[in-house]
Amino acid sequence: METTHPLPFDSFLDKMRNPASLDLVRSIKSFIVSFSFNVGNPENDGKRIQDFFLTTEAAIRDHPLWAGSTDEEIDNALEGLEKYVMTKLNSRTFASSAQDVKMDREISEKICLLQTFLRPEHLDIPVVLQNEALWLLAEKELKKINAFKAPREKLLCIMNCCRVINNLLLNASISEDHVPGGADDFLPVLIYVTIKANPPQLHSNLKFIQLYRRQSKLISEAAYYHTNLVSAKSFIVELNAKSLSIEETEFEESMQAARLVNRVPQITSPTIDKISTFGKQTDPGPSTEMHKRKTNINVQWTPKNLYIEK
Repeated sequence: METTHPLPFDSFLDKMRNPASLDLVRSIKSFIVSFSFNVGNPENDGKRIQDFFLTTEAAIRDHPLWAGSTDEEIDNALEGLEKYVMTKLNSRTFASSAQDVKMDREISEKICLLQTFLRPEHLDIPVVLQNEALWLLAEKELKKINAFKAPREKLLCIMNCCRVINNLLLNASISEDHVPGGADDFLPVLIYVTIKANPPQLHSNLKFIQLYRRQSKLISEAAYYHTNLVSAKSFIVELNAKSLSIEETEFEESMQAARLVNRVPQITSPTIDKISTFGKQTDPGPSTEMHKRKTNINVQWTPKNLYIEK
């Protein structure tokens, strides 16, 4: 699980300024320069960076500067490594293809249309879970995602958003005698919050986290929340009248009216096949019937702190 303490990035930089770290510094800088000059290929790029993280982890564990260090101190160093490398390579690795840029734009434009008429009841969200104040808080967390360049910090924005939603569900189960529905409750609220927030470059951010967050950290709670947002994105991409509790005529008229207001040309929704493959992982797309939504990861967790410090 992600630490709730601030990442000691300055400590990592201090270690790198130590003359004894010259070999590590040279290795890291050499990798960054070499990587920057290679032609981009997302899947290959992800594997290459993950391999570099593993190789450098072994070097750090054996390095005199970390002799006698605890597992937490080693982990902090590896978090610092990831942040340093991915910040330096952000322009090379984030939204690096024309297809990603196009997908981000089309998703954002579709969300703009949906924002004009979509209501909670269209997603079968129970009244007991309709809390505008908490939804707004979750939206604000999700909107922060582009303020950061490192995968960990982007992921924490998603986790903070999802923890707000999970806290809402928990409170409803306690105070309103609402029987928790798991993903059947969580995912519709996340979809609605995502549409209300319209987070910038949603597709590219999810892909960036999947490819470049250290794989040993994209597990458990973090993986559950990330997977749910991937599912929410997939649902939005494929969303039509049959996906919602709305008459098809009303849906089409509302979308057309929104296009006129927003002056957005009608586009064919991109297929899941084109956008959902990050390496060999496929988006766990939800069903078109909201009451049957499921996710591919079954993780139980106990919410602790509502927020995670970045």
